Amino acid sequence: MVTVTKLGIVLQKSKNRFEAEGVLNPAVIAVDNLVHVFYRAVGKNNFSTIGYCRLTNFLTVSEQADVPLLFPQFDYESQGMEDPRIVKIDERYYLTYTAYDGVNALGALATSTDLIHFKKEGVITPQFEYSEFRRLAETRAKINEKYFRYNDRSGIQEANGKHTCIWDKNVIFFPRRINGYLYFLHRIRPDIQIVQCKGLGALTTDFWQNYFIHLDDWIVLTPRFKHEISYIGGGCPPIETAAGWLLIYHSVYDTVKGYVYCACAALLDLENPCHELARLPYPLFKPDLDWEINGMVNNVCFPTGAVVDKDTLYIYYGAADETIACATVSIAALLLELTSQNKQQTSS
Repeated sequence: MVTVTKLGIVLQKSKNRFEAEGVLNPAVIAVDNLVHVFYRAVGKNNFSTIGYCRLTNFLTVSEQADVPLLFPQFDYESQGMEDPRIVKIDERYYLTYTAYDGVNALGALATSTDLIHFKKEGVITPQFEYSEFRRLAETRAKINEKYFRYNDRSGIQEANGKHTCIWDKNVIFFPRRINGYLYFLHRIRPDIQIVQCKGLGALTTDFWQNYFIHLDDWIVLTPRFKHEISYIGGGCPPIETAAGWLLIYHSVYDTVKGYVYCACAALLDLENPCHELARLPYPLFKPDLDWEINGMVNNVCFPTGAVVDKDTLYIYYGAADETIACATVSIAALLLELTSQNKQQTSS
């Protein structure tokens, strides 16, 4: 098994009202020797905005804003902005987050050229009711029954004229175009799906209808191991290596005490990221420290940001939905373990 070192808590909730209930699930990017952190800040009534701080030496908070950097301004995010991720593609930063309107949780995007001013691009995931999703996805064959279990919200009444859509979260862009295409991961439980498009303007209703008709072609990872038995979802933005795209994602399994969220690792093909090359058959790390086991939501390690420093991968994660922590792993060791697991799985 690959060795992971947990470095402890990086950021905790403060007396500021917008983050008095918790800070968690950060988007992280390193620019000019500074680590920029855009985190989910939770205030009263579980209302989330996006806070900001900077780190030096990967772990030390050198500056922190005392007000949210981003906050709800539009109807689609009126009840909160959650779980951001960030990448830089060409000269533009893409910050994705879950927009919650009180009924639906959908993937939204904000872009920036300076990490200070952001333009909200709106919801970029499909806005289909479950019945429409299922009709399209079962055009060729029946889909996994878990799609019904996790996504059928027909018993939920419309609120304030809002239709109940399938929840589509964990939108995460790849940090460069691949063969001229933008790629991003997203998650309709229980699987992780992937999208390929020339540009954001291509994400029309017709695009998503055709996408769901061919859903099987776009499922990049599906639960396979015991620690993934309930469902899986995206984690950190993919990291480009010579061996493939290194993906740190999260898995969920159910216990008598509730769900347990773990950090996991997989490897995707560089030129065709729809193709899984390997994954660890065990969690990269899981809740085992007090501040991961006990919090607003118990038993949670939820990775959302990563920074590479030579051979060290710093993984930033939400711990028990209350604090932000960091763990490190050797990239070389992790890739060796993944490639060896791939050989074992291929030969068996």
